[in-house]
Amino acid sequence: MKKILVVVLAATFASAAVAHSGGTNSAGCHNDTKRGTYHCH
Repeated sequence: MKKILVVVLAATFASAAVAHSGGTNSAGCHNDTKRGTYHCH
């Protein structure tokens, strides 16, 4: 059971590490000016 908890916590924090700053619109989307793309979270 502890191994499952560790894996879940690791996955949670790993996804937070790749998150980036930037405001989102009412749909949860924004322009990525570095890549020239528009994406949603």
